Amino acid sequence: QGQLVESGGGLVQAGGSLRLSCAASGRTFSNFAVGWFRQAPGKEREFVAGISWRVGSTKYYADSVKGRFTISRDNAKNMVYLQMNSLQPEDTAVYYCAARPGSGSYVYRTRPDYSYWGQGTPVTVSP
Repeated sequence: QGQLVESGGGLVQAGGSLRLSCAASGRTFSNFAVGWFRQAPGKEREFVAGISWRVGSTKYYADSVKGRFTISRDNAKNMVYLQMNSLQPEDTAVYYCAARPGSGSYVYRTRPDYSYWGQGTPVTVSP
């Protein structure tokens, strides 16, 4: 079994930045595809960004974060990151890291695709 633990969330003013981290433990996730999702109060959990298992391979972003967020991974450390810049109040949500066995350069983008989930880290962006 494996576990994912997110960190790095917090309160930030609009226009600010945060870097979320996702630490994997219990198994090697180097051949796993990883995604970041978020869930705002009263809303469905939505895809934010994903990265294929191959380091430096495919990345995919939701339109709402494209150009502002960057996903990256360090397989040697079993870590995945989400750098979030130019944050806006509408980015306020709980952010979740998710993982699943990867398939080449494919990026998975829906919640049912993922089999491992973290507990989430809250991000609040004030106006």
